[in-house]
Amino acid sequence: MVFAVRKAVGRDAEIGMRPGAASRSQGAAPAKSSTPPVDQLYITLRDSAQLAAVERALDRVAVSHGLRRQDVLPATPTHGLTRFHFRSGERRTHAIHIFVPGARRPSAAPAQTPGAPRLAIIIDDLGYDRAAAEALFALPYPFTVSVLPNLPISAELAEEAQRFGYKVMLHLPMESANGDAKPEAVELLVGMSPEDVARIVSRMLESVPQASGVNNHQGSRATTDAALMAAVMPFLREREMFFIDSRTTPRSIAYSAARHAGVPAAYRTVFLDDTETREATLQQLAQAERLARDPAGAGWAIAIGHPHPTTLEALAEFLPGLHARGIRLVFVSELVR
Repeated sequence: MVFAVRKAVGRDAEIGMRPGAASRSQGAAPAKSSTPPVDQLYITLRDSAQLAAVERALDRVAVSHGLRRQDVLPATPTHGLTRFHFRSGERRTHAIHIFVPGARRPSAAPAQTPGAPRLAIIIDDLGYDRAAAEALFALPYPFTVSVLPNLPISAELAEEAQRFGYKVMLHLPMESANGDAKPEAVELLVGMSPEDVARIVSRMLESVPQASGVNNHQGSRATTDAALMAAVMPFLREREMFFIDSRTTPRSIAYSAARHAGVPAAYRTVFLDDTETREATLQQLAQAERLARDPAGAGWAIAIGHPHPTTLEALAEFLPGLHARGIRLVFVSELVR
């Protein structure tokens, strides 16, 4: 299939592969409950005019091997992503992702003045729901997306986010103090040794290799523990990764631990959707803008939200006028120090 794409469009395509067996080895689910491995093929085209030629080339290869095609997500002018599967009988064998980023690739608007206030928006908890991620990827803004590791579609979504031009982070599961919070299958726990921390986070990064930074998922107990934070931060420093303290508790020491260890870091200033309504999220976005403008503040704000329909609706309403109001929307990596 790769050869067929190369023959159809030459060097005008960027191609990435994730063999199904390798993808399966990165997941946390036991083999007896997992579906058969699926080969992932990622193709980025320079021009939408090449799309038809690539699809024809792939279809010819599939037919010659007795595979049938199942369309999943046709391309649209604003989305720029076409996804379809090939099947052998009832078994899915290949997942094809074709990107034509074009004008919709997110980019930060230039600052009106050198000291323009800056706002970074992190959308985390990606990895559970493909439909939610697709809705997010339809918004052409410089979001930073934080992907939970070792979920069935973690690797796919991280790759897609990077190809669309978003910045990718690892949403690192950590122990919560809240007994009602549902823990992840694997997470960092108070009392773990530095060796255990390094092994677990290394394995998590295998499913989100695009990550240039980390923020904590839950962690209201973990981020208050000095020993655990002292184990996490040197690992990130060695890999030249930054850290964003989600501040799921006011007692968190994660930001100060990162700074002490020499890890570039920043912290969340606003949660967008603790109340999951469009109106509440708009109010939180306005609060983030006020914090970014505050002359007594740092000149920036970091807001964290989730790919809820109400959150995405609020973002689509609020962000188009942000540049005109003198606020520069940036990737969160620009705000770490």
